[in-house]
Amino acid sequence: MIAHWDDVESGRAEAGHIAGLWTDLGSAAGAKTVGVNRIRIDPGMWSTPFHRQTGEEEIFYVLGGSGICLLDGGAFEVRAGDCIVHRVFEAHSLRAGEDGLDVLAFGERGRTEAAHLPRAGVSWLGGSWVEAGVGAHPWEREAAAGEPEVPEVGGRPDSVVHVDDGVGDHGGGWRRLARRAGAERTGLNWRRLPAGGEGAPPHCHSADEEIFVVLAGEGALGLYPGPQLVRDGGGDEEHSIRAGNVISRPAGTGIAHGLRAGASGLTFLAYGTSRPDDICYYPRSNKLNFRGLGLIARLEDLDYDDGEPG
Repeated sequence: MIAHWDDVESGRAEAGHIAGLWTDLGSAAGAKTVGVNRIRIDPGMWSTPFHRQTGEEEIFYVLGGSGICLLDGGAFEVRAGDCIVHRVFEAHSLRAGEDGLDVLAFGERGRTEAAHLPRAGVSWLGGSWVEAGVGAHPWEREAAAGEPEVPEVGGRPDSVVHVDDGVGDHGGGWRRLARRAGAERTGLNWRRLPAGGEGAPPHCHSADEEIFVVLAGEGALGLYPGPQLVRDGGGDEEHSIRAGNVISRPAGTGIAHGLRAGASGLTFLAYGTSRPDDICYYPRSNKLNFRGLGLIARLEDLDYDDGEPG
């Protein structure tokens, strides 16, 4: 549920022009259907092969350093505070500048069916088939193809925004970065809370999963089980959080969550999916938000099943 990026084991990923240190923060925090990796790219090197996702949307947030983003047929500069959205089918990769590049890579964990025939060494893929587990690793093949040719660096596309651009909501303390950058399936918000301030009211999701990354300050994560869980012996919990903590809140737990800032304030990123079938419950107000319909309703009476017949 909670991990700290200083405590998560990292691993080197290198092949030719690709080199960096990877930390799987999402798995360490217990994320289920989404994930986040911290990638610290070596100076002058690339993050990954130039690639496109066919079923997942990716969002990058630049923590530090500088570099360029190669996107389809163009290239543009990136720096700390940038949010970059890569929609499905957009080919991309990052090259670090002289001071390296430190990024958070958020993404979905889609399940693509590709039946594997282990004896035949092939996998079905749609109406065709591909060789499975033979030849060099894809990164090694990318390295053999050589470093991508980078076109002249141009203007920044609409799919990248900086955290300081625009006014924002709540006095500038809430910025919907990914929405402004054209995200369609997922979202990434930047939030700064003053000392003692609270984020969104405690809530839980039926279908959307959320990940929070604390960028600065300290505070607390509150967990509030629903009436059925309380009946089964559960109770409210509070956990201290600080810069570097990663928090996952999987869907369907029935446990509401909320963030509160400590004496030094709290700045964090909130990433999540945007599923039209999601229902969000707010226990304080007893409201349900049918997010795909844009409809909010208040429950007048809750009758929970206690498991007894009749």
